[in-house]
Amino acid sequence: MKNKIKISFLDIIVGLFILTVILYISYRIKTGLHYKWNWGVIPQYIFRYDPESRRWIPNLLMQGFFTTIRLSVWGTIFAMIIGTIMGLCRTSKNLFKRLIGGTYVELVRNLPPLVLIFIFYFFVSDQIMPVLGVDDFIRSCSPGTQIFFTFFFAQPLVFSAFLSAVITLAIFEGAYITEIVRAGIQSVEKGQWEASSALGLKWSQKMRHIILPQALRRILPPLAGQFISTIKDSAIVSVISIQELTFQGMELMSVTYLTFEIWITVAFLYLILTLTCSLAVGRLEVHMQRRHS
Repeated sequence: MKNKIKISFLDIIVGLFILTVILYISYRIKTGLHYKWNWGVIPQYIFRYDPESRRWIPNLLMQGFFTTIRLSVWGTIFAMIIGTIMGLCRTSKNLFKRLIGGTYVELVRNLPPLVLIFIFYFFVSDQIMPVLGVDDFIRSCSPGTQIFFTFFFAQPLVFSAFLSAVITLAIFEGAYITEIVRAGIQSVEKGQWEASSALGLKWSQKMRHIILPQALRRILPPLAGQFISTIKDSAIVSVISIQELTFQGMELMSVTYLTFEIWITVAFLYLILTLTCSLAVGRLEVHMQRRHS
């Protein structure tokens, strides 16, 4: 039977206290700062009605919301690839590979994220993308292909910048995933390594058939949690003019001067994403515990 959620008297008291604090802060903002609340204009920045297509379409905040999702998903995918490779390097018997993995992790984790964003972004955007001819390739694609890239990545005009931001975010998040993978592999019992060695398996065979399947169960929950961190960390690419949620919030605030309304709405949209992922991670952990109990 499913456990029923019980609301205690203490829960009601805490809820009322939080509500009172919110109302008091709102009152102080209005009276102390002489701020005029104007929530009525916020919905039009989330969705707007398009007379030509006769339907509601996403406006600036929702466009930024979708861009944040794309950044987080693709950033996590590439970060997992980087993190898995570097995690295997960190646990390798080869000294050179361990040095590569260790240098990558220490370099990325001990530098300010903002500095890394500027270094990697401008290097990738100014040096790599023109050489690869990414912009020319996107412009030469058929309209249907451009629609595909727009839906899953970004509009053709900003595709190169979006891809640079994804790579930059992946390099940053990959350092943390590297440590998750390393810890997962090293958490496998010593007896499993000894048993696989007794069977005469090579290192690659040990990892593929014995170690990684067991480590994966321990890696998945923190990996899912790292995806939540990627959503929050994606806000930092707003400094390089990627039109994600935070950037759109700053643009709207500078135009409308609705400081509190805009940022409360942005915070609420981020909260929707992170809470949804948190609930999914919780369900994943419970499912894995039941499956292997």
